[in-house]
Amino acid sequence: MPDHRKLGRELGLFGTDPLIGAGLPYWLPDGAIVRHSLEEYVRDLERRAGYRHVHSPVLGKRELYEISGHWAHYRDDMYPPMDVGGEQLVLRPSLCPHHALIYRSRGRSHRELPLRIAELGGMYRSELSGVLGGLSRVRAIQLNDAHVFCTLDQVEAEAAAALALIRQAYDALGIRPARYRLSLPGDGGKYVGGDWDRSVEILRSALGGLPYDAVEGEAAFYGPKIDVQIADGAGRESTLSTVQVDFHQPGQFGLEYVGADAAKHRPVMVHRSIIGSVERAVAQLVEVHGGAFPAWLAPVQLRLLPVSLAELPYAEEVLARCDDLRVEIAAEGSLGARIRDGRLAPFQAVLGPQEAAAGQLSLRLRDGRRLDARPAEEALAWIRAEVKPWPRPASRVRA
Repeated sequence: MPDHRKLGRELGLFGTDPLIGAGLPYWLPDGAIVRHSLEEYVRDLERRAGYRHVHSPVLGKRELYEISGHWAHYRDDMYPPMDVGGEQLVLRPSLCPHHALIYRSRGRSHRELPLRIAELGGMYRSELSGVLGGLSRVRAIQLNDAHVFCTLDQVEAEAAAALALIRQAYDALGIRPARYRLSLPGDGGKYVGGDWDRSVEILRSALGGLPYDAVEGEAAFYGPKIDVQIADGAGRESTLSTVQVDFHQPGQFGLEYVGADAAKHRPVMVHRSIIGSVERAVAQLVEVHGGAFPAWLAPVQLRLLPVSLAELPYAEEVLARCDDLRVEIAAEGSLGARIRDGRLAPFQAVLGPQEAAAGQLSLRLRDGRRLDARPAEEALAWIRAEVKPWPRPASRVRA
């Protein structure tokens, strides 16, 4: 498995600069395409699963994190407060306090639950320079985060549904988990009080028949979690996706809903992330696929290769029909060299005099197969079907 730090730079996906700082990579155009495609996919997946998307600020008052417990239990990983207008503002290390406030922005009824709130939002971790590396460990993180506010009777089903979404996304991305870890509390004062035994049993049930390792000392300070572990080419493990059960923060923020009995009740909070941070997810995808991304993620989906300058006008005509695909024309150099240079593209089309005259495309696939020439519109329709991020929810899966 290649190292994403080397390959990502060779492919022109991302870079770094000392004037920006360690652990703060920037995205180049091709990398931004991969990132945006991944974000669009996960938003669509969440929307179909009943999530509603929000946006919240990357800053919050220090008091917010004192209430949530982050300031007491997570302060070493947070950036120092900034004094602004007599208040202390902090770059957020997590999105959950903001989502708790969105939940309590108005009264809630049991009929609204489960309420699923999702966001692709920025958060910041004050990582030590010695642990930073490429996209897998950064200081500015774009997190695919969500919080489900539900009744106690709904928690197990919601945790299991979140785990199913993670597995569906991994199938579409071509990612295989290294293992599932049930992260439990350990010794010491790192953890807040709460119904830990009940939380652990909920997550054990949500795992169903999946094999897992129970590991003490890896829980969040507010609750246990299922961690989906991945491994890089050197065998180093890291956590990509999580499902967590939290009885603590709903109490800290005074969250309530009106039950069927007309009395007020406390919801339970399920934290879940399908692909974790976008940065770490892309790092894993680069290594798993060696830069040969699934067609729906590829920066260039179709390369048009005119045999000579005489076929260039036809290539430009085909390009004009492809505003919904990512297409480039490669006209410089020998045909053989251009084919080799485009080996990571899912599809290439050699345009010779015969194809130009007949309005056809002769497609070459990444695996070396060549398809018979067919009318350009038919070939493009076939490509459009192939660049869907399969498997999709049942309503979109091909017959």
